[in-house]
Amino acid sequence: MAFLSDAISRIAPSATVAISRKAADMKRNGRDVISLAAGEPDFDTPLNVREAAIRAMAEGKTRYTNVDGIPELKAAVARKFKRDNNISAAPEEIMIGSGGKQIIFNALLATLNPGDEVIIPVPYWVSYPEIVRLCDATPVFARADASTGFKLSPEALDAAITPKTKWLILNTPSNPTGAAYSAAELKALTDVLMRHPHVHVLTDDIYEVLVYDGGSFATVVQMEPALQPRTLTMNGVSKSHAMTGWRIGYCTGPKELIGAMTKLQGQSTTNPSSIAQWAAVEALDGPQEFLAGWRAKFQERRDLVVKGLNANTGLDCLTPEGAFYVFPSVTNLLGKTSKTGTKLNTDEDFVMALLDETGVALVHGTAFGSPGAMRLSYAASNKELEDAVGRIQEFCAGIR
Repeated sequence: MAFLSDAISRIAPSATVAISRKAADMKRNGRDVISLAAGEPDFDTPLNVREAAIRAMAEGKTRYTNVDGIPELKAAVARKFKRDNNISAAPEEIMIGSGGKQIIFNALLATLNPGDEVIIPVPYWVSYPEIVRLCDATPVFARADASTGFKLSPEALDAAITPKTKWLILNTPSNPTGAAYSAAELKALTDVLMRHPHVHVLTDDIYEVLVYDGGSFATVVQMEPALQPRTLTMNGVSKSHAMTGWRIGYCTGPKELIGAMTKLQGQSTTNPSSIAQWAAVEALDGPQEFLAGWRAKFQERRDLVVKGLNANTGLDCLTPEGAFYVFPSVTNLLGKTSKTGTKLNTDEDFVMALLDETGVALVHGTAFGSPGAMRLSYAASNKELEDAVGRIQEFCAGIR
């Protein structure tokens, strides 16, 4: 329409949201649907966190707060960063947003100009390039594939950097692949960044607590403290404490950047939910022992799904190190026809036929910059996952 902005025409709708919505509509219409398209834990928010929210309401903590978050939550965030990541952060270097996505949006909108470039490793979370485009800047894709475990190599990073590069966005463990950089792999990337002092780093650590097989999490500033003045470290309680609907993200970065992001937030959403902020204080400061059990359950589910998808279905699925996604290749099955006669020319054809014919909702790899793959979230019960894997196997077996 003529009155819509040029900016809105530059971005695409979220594929994950669209497929999740279609699956929900099918379910409401009576279809037997297993949706493994969305990225949220299926566990309940811990009881102590819910009780903290109830206390906040009972105590009347329901008013506007500081734009950048209540001091109590900023202090809890500072303790978390020091405890878990060995990052020291002053209050003016911390900001609270309405979810991790708002933190990323604020950072990019506050810093990008037309002509600026942002390096985004491929595969990527669907929103990264769209936010960059909305800011009238240019996403530069640095490809990583199954041969590197979907991890960006130092050589690929170095080759992507130009004089116009303003940011590198790094997500580990990764959505959509579950790839998690080891300390040594991350240090190799920070060594490259140290040679390019004009490049800033936005590290999305939202899946920090979900690293498997005894592995440990590492983040950029932890590996190279000299990068702290040009790094925004983003995290949140959505994945770690099953609080996706509470909408609390947080970050630490240079004071000037945090000030600009706060100014922007003051003219957009203002403060995040006061009640959710008090709940997040309890999430960060309260008991964390439950995380080991959640992590063990997710690893069990990962192993179930990887084994099932690789069981003579024509799929090729790596075992990811973290998060709660697998990203199998469907390349061997493209150019063929499903059992009901649907031509499977693309990965999108594949996942839409899978949804229509079996009721299993996944997201096609093209949405993440990697045609020929699909993303499956194993944040679901073992029973649902076993059922879904069985349907996928049957679907693949029927392809001719």
